[in-house]
Amino acid sequence: MKVLFMGTPDFAVSILEAIAESSHEVVGVVTQEDKPKGRSDKLMPPPVKECALRHGYPVFQPHRIKTPEAVEELKRFDADIFVVSAYGQILSKEILDMPRYGCINTHASLLPKYRGAAPIQWAIVNGDDKTGVTIMQMDEGVDTGDILCVKEVNITSKETGESLFDKLADAGASLIVEALDRIEKGDITPKKQNEDEASHVGMLTKKMGELDFGRTAVELERLIRAFMPWPGTYTYLNGKILKVHEADAVSAGDLASSCEDADVSVPAGCVAGVSKDGIYVASADGYLKITALQLEGKKRMKAADFLAGCRILKGERLQ
Repeated sequence: MKVLFMGTPDFAVSILEAIAESSHEVVGVVTQEDKPKGRSDKLMPPPVKECALRHGYPVFQPHRIKTPEAVEELKRFDADIFVVSAYGQILSKEILDMPRYGCINTHASLLPKYRGAAPIQWAIVNGDDKTGVTIMQMDEGVDTGDILCVKEVNITSKETGESLFDKLADAGASLIVEALDRIEKGDITPKKQNEDEASHVGMLTKKMGELDFGRTAVELERLIRAFMPWPGTYTYLNGKILKVHEADAVSAGDLASSCEDADVSVPAGCVAGVSKDGIYVASADGYLKITALQLEGKKRMKAADFLAGCRILKGERLQ
């Protein structure tokens, strides 16, 4: 089939690469506009554009995909199907109905769970033991279309947003080719989503990474893993931002056995003890053992190295 690919970030690159290596023909790539980056504000192309140019594919970067001019440009590609993966703009019904086989989307969750912008991170935050990739037939809703095929992926106890991203990108790459092959052969049966099981997750913000020690240690540890590398998690030490890169959720027994002068009576958000390899902070339930961190203006360090140059007292409050 002739495929018009629509995508923008790194996740979509693996999908495009897989189609490029398949028997299907990529007739063009639609992606977001180049955006300023860094202190120089130099315009930088999206990862999908860089990939498309390496393959020699025509690239279209409309400011708004729904304008009459953009719609006419899409028609010129004469594609059989549009494959969408984290493109970043909503398609109109006119666009959805344009190709012979419609538009299909690669979504990084087991739909209808985690519709929306950040399904990878929220699967970890919520303590799920599995997630996956869904290929769906797009409609006018947000991730509400019929399910075409699914591939499950296990979530490990130490999974981070970064590692799960890589797993799901690989799963999506293999699944999209399977979906295209089956659509072309006519042996795929769309399945309606169960609206009673649907949930929606919004975009992540930096503010979401601020650690609230009124939550349990288990919840905080999941958040730290889920938001690695972005937006990251942080608290404050003596008025300075303290980024938390790695941590474990531990019990009062673990605290007592690791810190000779531990104080289990400190309130949430206060340091209950310090060992050679960690800083133990009280939470609503249990203790967060911080093992890798970064103070504002400093580089990332293991807790042992950090403590060698920065004294933290028992009872000291973070935030």
